[in-house]
Amino acid sequence: MSSHTGHPPRRAPRSILPWLATPALVVFVGFAVLPLVGVFALSFTTWDGIGAIHPSGLTNWRAVLTDPGLPHALWVTFLVMAVSWAVQTPLSILLGTFMAGRQRYRAVLGVVYFIPLMLSSAAIAIAYKALLDPNFGLGAGLKIQTLSQDWLGRPGLAFGVVIFIVSWQFVPFHSLIYQGGVQQIPKSLYEAAQLDGAGRIRQFFSITLPQLKYTIITSSTLMVVGSLTFFDLIFVLTEGGPGDATRVLALDMYKRGFQASLMGPASAIAVILVLVGLTLALLLRRLGGRDAGASQLEGV
Repeated sequence: MSSHTGHPPRRAPRSILPWLATPALVVFVGFAVLPLVGVFALSFTTWDGIGAIHPSGLTNWRAVLTDPGLPHALWVTFLVMAVSWAVQTPLSILLGTFMAGRQRYRAVLGVVYFIPLMLSSAAIAIAYKALLDPNFGLGAGLKIQTLSQDWLGRPGLAFGVVIFIVSWQFVPFHSLIYQGGVQQIPKSLYEAAQLDGAGRIRQFFSITLPQLKYTIITSSTLMVVGSLTFFDLIFVLTEGGPGDATRVLALDMYKRGFQASLMGPASAIAVILVLVGLTLALLLRRLGGRDAGASQLEGV
Protein backbone atom coordinates (compact mmCIF):
# COMPACT_ATOMS: atom_id res chain seq x y z
CA MET A 1 0.00 0.00 0.00
CA SER A 2 1.32 3.41 -0.92
CA SER A 3 2.42 5.64 1.96
CA HIS A 4 0.88 8.60 0.17
CA THR A 5 -2.69 7.34 0.46
CA GLY A 6 -4.98 9.95 2.01
CA HIS A 7 -2.66 12.87 1.33
CA PRO A 8 -4.22 15.92 -0.36
CA PRO A 9 -3.36 16.35 -4.05
CA ARG A 10 -0.36 18.51 -4.83
CA ARG A 11 -1.14 21.93 -6.24
CA ALA A 12 0.64 23.65 -9.08
CA PRO A 13 3.39 26.08 -7.96
CA ARG A 14 2.29 29.69 -7.83
CA SER A 15 4.99 30.64 -10.34
CA ILE A 16 3.27 28.51 -13.01
CA LEU A 17 -0.22 29.94 -12.52
CA PRO A 18 0.38 33.19 -14.50
CA TRP A 19 1.65 31.17 -17.45
CA LEU A 20 -1.42 28.96 -17.38
CA ALA A 21 -3.63 32.07 -17.60
CA THR A 22 -1.68 33.63 -20.48
CA PRO A 23 -3.59 31.95 -23.38
CA ALA A 24 -6.94 33.04 -21.93
CA LEU A 25 -5.60 36.56 -21.41
CA VAL A 26 -4.37 36.75 -25.01
CA VAL A 27 -7.75 35.61 -26.33
CA PHE A 28 -9.58 38.09 -24.08
CA VAL A 29 -7.40 41.01 -25.20
CA GLY A 30 -7.58 40.04 -28.88
CA PHE A 31 -11.32 39.41 -29.07
CA ALA A 32 -12.72 41.71 -26.38
CA VAL A 33 -10.42 44.58 -25.40
CA LEU A 34 -9.03 45.52 -28.82
CA PRO A 35 -12.43 45.48 -30.61
CA LEU A 36 -13.89 47.57 -27.78
CA VAL A 37 -11.09 50.12 -28.14
CA GLY A 38 -11.70 50.16 -31.89
CA VAL A 39 -15.44 50.78 -31.43
CA PHE A 40 -14.72 53.57 -28.95
CA ALA A 41 -12.33 55.23 -31.43
CA LEU A 42 -14.87 54.79 -34.24
CA SER A 43 -17.49 56.70 -32.23
CA PHE A 44 -15.44 59.86 -32.80
CA THR A 45 -15.41 59.46 -36.57
CA THR A 46 -17.71 59.71 -39.59
CA TRP A 47 -17.91 56.50 -41.60
CA ASP A 48 -20.53 54.91 -43.81
CA GLY A 49 -19.04 51.43 -43.54
CA ILE A 50 -17.41 51.48 -46.98
CA GLY A 51 -15.58 54.73 -47.72
CA ALA A 52 -12.86 56.58 -45.88
CA ILE A 53 -13.02 57.23 -42.14
CA HIS A 54 -12.96 60.91 -41.15
CA PRO A 55 -12.55 62.27 -37.60
CA SER A 56 -15.62 64.13 -36.35
CA GLY A 57 -14.85 64.86 -32.70
CA LEU A 58 -17.85 64.78 -30.38
CA THR A 59 -20.42 65.20 -33.16
CA ASN A 60 -21.69 61.62 -32.93
CA TRP A 61 -21.95 61.74 -29.14
CA ARG A 62 -23.91 64.99 -29.25
CA ALA A 63 -26.26 63.56 -31.85
CA VAL A 64 -26.86 60.37 -29.88
CA LEU A 65 -27.19 61.94 -26.43
CA THR A 66 -29.58 64.64 -27.68
CA ASP A 67 -31.69 62.24 -29.74
CA PRO A 68 -35.20 62.08 -28.20
CA GLY A 69 -35.38 58.41 -29.19
CA LEU A 70 -32.47 57.43 -26.91
CA PRO A 71 -34.37 57.69 -23.57
CA HIS A 72 -37.20 55.60 -25.02
CA ALA A 73 -34.80 52.93 -26.30
CA LEU A 74 -33.09 52.86 -22.90
CA TRP A 75 -36.46 52.59 -21.16
CA VAL A 76 -37.55 49.68 -23.35
CA THR A 77 -34.18 47.98 -22.83
CA PHE A 78 -34.40 48.26 -19.04
CA LEU A 79 -38.06 47.20 -19.11
CA VAL A 80 -37.23 44.06 -21.10
CA MET A 81 -34.35 43.42 -18.70
CA ALA A 82 -36.45 43.82 -15.53
CA VAL A 83 -39.53 41.92 -16.69
CA SER A 84 -37.57 39.05 -18.24
CA TRP A 85 -35.53 38.75 -15.02
CA ALA A 86 -38.70 38.71 -12.92
CA VAL A 87 -40.18 35.96 -15.09
CA GLN A 88 -37.08 33.82 -15.66
CA THR A 89 -35.62 33.80 -12.15
CA PRO A 90 -38.45 32.11 -10.20
CA LEU A 91 -39.14 29.67 -13.03
CA SER A 92 -35.44 28.79 -13.31
CA ILE A 93 -35.09 28.27 -9.55
CA LEU A 94 -38.14 26.00 -9.40
CA LEU A 95 -37.11 23.97 -12.46
CA GLY A 96 -33.50 23.77 -11.29
CA THR A 97 -34.59 22.53 -7.87
CA PHE A 98 -36.89 19.99 -9.50
CA MET A 99 -34.20 18.68 -11.86
CA ALA A 100 -31.73 18.35 -8.98
CA GLY A 101 -33.66 15.33 -7.71
CA ARG A 102 -32.18 11.86 -8.07
CA GLN A 103 -35.08 10.35 -10.02
CA ARG A 104 -34.09 9.25 -13.50
CA TYR A 105 -37.12 10.81 -15.18
CA ARG A 106 -36.03 14.24 -13.92
CA ALA A 107 -32.75 13.92 -15.79
CA VAL A 108 -34.69 13.04 -18.96
CA LEU A 109 -36.94 16.06 -18.48
CA GLY A 110 -33.83 18.21 -17.97
CA VAL A 111 -32.62 17.21 -21.44
CA VAL A 112 -36.04 18.00 -22.95
CA TYR A 113 -36.13 21.40 -21.21
CA PHE A 114 -32.71 22.22 -22.69
CA ILE A 115 -33.85 21.88 -26.33
CA PRO A 116 -35.03 25.54 -26.78
CA LEU A 117 -31.55 26.82 -25.94
CA MET A 118 -30.09 24.79 -28.80
CA LEU A 119 -32.25 26.55 -31.38
CA SER A 120 -31.35 29.75 -33.23
CA SER A 121 -33.08 32.89 -31.93
CA ALA A 122 -33.88 33.94 -35.50
CA ALA A 123 -35.43 30.55 -36.26
CA ILE A 124 -37.48 30.73 -33.06
CA ALA A 125 -38.71 34.20 -34.00
CA ILE A 126 -39.74 33.02 -37.48
CA ALA A 127 -41.62 30.06 -36.03
CA TYR A 128 -43.47 32.12 -33.43
CA LYS A 129 -44.24 34.84 -35.98
CA ALA A 130 -45.95 32.23 -38.15
CA LEU A 131 -47.79 30.65 -35.21
CA LEU A 132 -49.08 34.03 -33.97
CA ASP A 133 -50.29 35.24 -37.35
CA PRO A 134 -53.95 36.22 -36.78
CA ASN A 135 -55.00 35.04 -40.26
CA PHE A 136 -52.95 31.92 -40.91
CA GLY A 137 -51.46 31.03 -37.52
CA LEU A 138 -52.29 28.60 -34.75
CA GLY A 139 -55.40 30.48 -33.61
CA ALA A 140 -56.93 30.53 -37.09
CA GLY A 141 -56.09 26.88 -37.65
CA LEU A 142 -57.66 25.74 -34.38
CA LYS A 143 -60.47 28.32 -34.71
CA ILE A 144 -59.71 29.69 -31.22
CA GLN A 145 -60.65 33.35 -31.12
CA THR A 146 -58.40 34.10 -28.13
CA LEU A 147 -55.31 33.00 -30.06
CA SER A 148 -56.30 34.92 -33.19
CA GLN A 149 -55.43 38.35 -31.82
CA ASP A 150 -53.01 40.73 -33.47
CA TRP A 151 -50.20 39.69 -31.13
CA LEU A 152 -47.45 41.61 -32.91
CA GLY A 153 -49.56 44.61 -33.94
CA ARG A 154 -50.42 45.93 -30.47
CA PRO A 155 -47.67 47.44 -28.28
CA GLY A 156 -48.63 45.66 -25.05
CA LEU A 157 -49.16 42.28 -26.67
CA ALA A 158 -45.96 42.56 -28.74
CA PHE A 159 -43.93 43.34 -25.63
CA GLY A 160 -45.50 40.40 -23.81
CA VAL A 161 -44.72 38.07 -26.71
CA VAL A 162 -41.06 39.16 -26.65
CA ILE A 163 -40.82 38.46 -22.90
CA PHE A 164 -42.52 35.07 -23.31
CA ILE A 165 -40.21 33.93 -26.12
CA VAL A 166 -37.07 35.18 -24.37
CA SER A 167 -38.08 33.35 -21.18
CA TRP A 168 -39.02 30.20 -23.10
CA GLN A 169 -35.59 30.12 -24.73
CA PHE A 170 -33.31 31.01 -21.82
CA VAL A 171 -35.03 29.54 -18.74
CA PRO A 172 -33.44 26.12 -19.52
CA PHE A 173 -29.93 27.59 -19.33
CA HIS A 174 -30.49 29.23 -15.97
CA SER A 175 -32.32 26.15 -14.70
CA LEU A 176 -29.13 24.20 -15.39
CA ILE A 177 -27.17 26.71 -13.30
CA TYR A 178 -29.60 26.39 -10.40
CA GLN A 179 -29.60 22.62 -10.72
CA GLY A 180 -25.85 22.60 -10.15
CA GLY A 181 -26.25 25.02 -7.24
CA VAL A 182 -28.89 22.88 -5.53
CA GLN A 183 -26.78 19.75 -5.93
CA GLN A 184 -23.92 21.47 -4.07
CA ILE A 185 -26.04 22.10 -0.97
CA PRO A 186 -25.01 19.70 1.84
CA LYS A 187 -27.58 16.95 2.36
CA SER A 188 -27.03 17.19 6.10
CA LEU A 189 -28.93 20.48 6.16
CA TYR A 190 -32.04 18.82 4.77
CA GLU A 191 -31.66 15.83 7.08
CA ALA A 192 -31.46 18.12 10.10
CA ALA A 193 -34.51 20.05 8.89
CA GLN A 194 -36.47 16.81 8.51
CA LEU A 195 -35.60 15.84 12.08
CA ASP A 196 -36.99 19.20 13.18
CA GLY A 197 -40.23 18.48 11.35
CA ALA A 198 -39.76 20.94 8.47
CA GLY A 199 -41.69 20.12 5.29
CA ARG A 200 -40.53 20.53 1.70
CA ILE A 201 -41.85 24.07 1.36
CA ARG A 202 -40.20 25.16 4.61
CA GLN A 203 -36.94 23.52 3.54
CA PHE A 204 -37.08 25.32 0.21
CA PHE A 205 -37.45 28.78 1.75
CA SER A 206 -35.20 28.18 4.79
CA ILE A 207 -32.38 26.16 3.18
CA THR A 208 -32.49 26.07 -0.61
CA LEU A 209 -33.04 29.76 -1.35
CA PRO A 210 -30.49 31.09 1.20
CA GLN A 211 -27.89 28.60 -0.03
CA LEU A 212 -28.50 29.72 -3.63
CA LYS A 213 -27.61 33.35 -2.89
CA TYR A 214 -24.45 33.45 -4.98
CA THR A 215 -25.97 31.27 -7.68
CA ILE A 216 -28.79 33.79 -7.98
CA ILE A 217 -26.28 36.62 -8.29
CA THR A 218 -24.36 34.75 -11.01
CA SER A 219 -27.52 33.86 -12.92
CA SER A 220 -28.90 37.39 -12.58
CA THR A 221 -25.65 38.88 -13.89
CA LEU A 222 -25.76 36.66 -16.97
CA MET A 223 -29.45 37.39 -17.41
CA VAL A 224 -29.16 41.17 -17.06
CA VAL A 225 -26.06 41.57 -19.22
CA GLY A 226 -27.43 39.16 -21.81
CA SER A 227 -30.68 41.11 -22.08
CA LEU A 228 -28.70 44.09 -23.37
CA THR A 229 -27.79 42.12 -26.50
CA PHE A 230 -31.29 40.99 -27.51
CA PHE A 231 -31.31 41.84 -31.18
CA ASP A 232 -31.89 39.02 -33.64
CA LEU A 233 -35.08 37.75 -32.02
CA ILE A 234 -36.65 41.21 -31.78
CA PHE A 235 -35.44 42.22 -35.24
CA VAL A 236 -37.03 39.19 -36.91
CA LEU A 237 -40.15 39.18 -34.74
CA THR A 238 -41.20 42.84 -34.59
CA GLU A 239 -38.35 44.98 -36.05
CA GLY A 240 -38.83 47.19 -32.99
CA GLY A 241 -42.55 47.72 -33.55
CA PRO A 242 -45.35 48.30 -33.42
CA GLY A 243 -44.17 51.89 -33.44
CA ASP A 244 -41.17 51.78 -31.11
CA ALA A 245 -42.76 49.51 -28.50
CA THR A 246 -39.96 46.90 -28.69
CA ARG A 247 -37.12 49.05 -30.03
CA VAL A 248 -34.31 48.18 -27.64
CA LEU A 249 -30.92 49.88 -27.70
CA ALA A 250 -29.18 47.02 -29.53
CA LEU A 251 -31.75 47.21 -32.33
CA ASP A 252 -31.36 50.99 -32.45
CA MET A 253 -27.61 50.49 -32.87
CA TYR A 254 -28.16 48.09 -35.78
CA LYS A 255 -30.60 50.39 -37.56
CA ARG A 256 -28.25 53.35 -37.30
CA GLY A 257 -25.16 51.43 -38.34
CA PHE A 258 -26.33 48.99 -41.03
CA GLN A 259 -29.55 50.50 -42.31
CA ALA A 260 -28.68 54.21 -42.14
CA SER A 261 -24.90 53.63 -42.67
CA LEU A 262 -24.07 55.82 -39.65
CA MET A 263 -21.27 53.81 -38.08
CA GLY A 264 -20.14 56.66 -35.82
CA PRO A 265 -23.45 57.06 -33.92
CA ALA A 266 -23.90 53.27 -33.90
CA SER A 267 -20.47 52.89 -32.27
CA ALA A 268 -21.43 55.49 -29.65
CA ILE A 269 -24.53 53.45 -28.79
CA ALA A 270 -22.37 50.31 -28.60
CA VAL A 271 -20.11 52.04 -26.06
CA ILE A 272 -23.19 53.06 -24.04
CA LEU A 273 -24.34 49.42 -24.02
CA VAL A 274 -20.95 48.26 -22.77
CA LEU A 275 -20.91 50.89 -20.00
CA VAL A 276 -24.44 49.99 -18.90
CA GLY A 277 -23.57 46.29 -18.87
CA LEU A 278 -20.37 46.83 -16.86
CA THR A 279 -22.18 49.04 -14.36
CA LEU A 280 -24.97 46.54 -13.80
CA ALA A 281 -22.53 43.63 -13.54
CA LEU A 282 -20.45 45.48 -10.94
CA LEU A 283 -23.57 46.40 -8.94
CA LEU A 284 -24.72 42.79 -8.88
CA ARG A 285 -21.22 41.66 -7.96
CA ARG A 286 -21.20 44.03 -5.00
CA LEU A 287 -24.31 42.36 -3.62
CA GLY A 288 -22.35 39.28 -2.62
CA GLY A 289 -18.85 39.49 -4.02
CA ARG A 290 -17.01 40.13 -0.76
CA ASP A 291 -18.72 37.32 1.12
CA ALA A 292 -18.25 34.95 -1.80
CA GLY A 293 -14.57 35.80 -2.03
CA ALA A 294 -14.11 35.39 1.71
CA SER A 295 -15.77 31.97 1.66
CA GLN A 296 -13.53 30.90 -1.20
CA LEU A 297 -10.42 32.06 0.65
CA GLU A 298 -11.46 30.14 3.73
CA GLY A 299 -11.59 26.96 1.67
CA VAL A 300 -8.06 27.43 0.31
